[in-house]
Amino acid sequence: MRICFLGDSFVSGAYDSECLGWAGRICAAARKRGHDISIYNLGIRGETSVQLAARWHNEASLRHNALQEVRLVFEFGMNDARDVNGKPQLDERESLAAARQILGKASVWKPVLMVGPPAVNDEPRNSRVKSMSEKLARLCDELTVPYFDSHSALQRTGVWLRDVKEVDGTHPSAAGYAEWAHLIDNWPAWREWVP
Repeated sequence: MRICFLGDSFVSGAYDSECLGWAGRICAAARKRGHDISIYNLGIRGETSVQLAARWHNEASLRHNALQEVRLVFEFGMNDARDVNGKPQLDERESLAAARQILGKASVWKPVLMVGPPAVNDEPRNSRVKSMSEKLARLCDELTVPYFDSHSALQRTGVWLRDVKEVDGTHPSAAGYAEWAHLIDNWPAWREWVP
């Protein structure tokens, strides 16, 4: 099985001294359980959902192989909510339109999972991310795409926000990624792929 992870700096594992992020960790755990998977980390730091919409299909298509199953995992939305000159980088409607375009096309092509954006240590941005996460969850429900609510799950842990505060207020270190990976690795939708 080939799994393409597409999205932003959280997909690429920014600030993780172990260079694994959550995507590398959940794939390593799956391999330890005996699954023969190839990971393609296609995260780009600073990327918005609109930018991702323009590139994801071409990049995933390049990793397609008729002899191996290909699956897609997306995570995006944080950069859409980033302040640029006192306002969010993208209007929420633009973000959701891009998300609908990405997930709608992806889910009729390959099996898809969506990991929502996480909580951050910046209350105005955190509120926007929470709103985005709730709307992404509804969109995914409509499209029958399993959705992992990272924002809610990570706010309940003692590790995530403390770790984010120690790094840059947005990204975690290896400890935070390990916590996120643990939660995703125990998500039933992920385990259906790699029990």
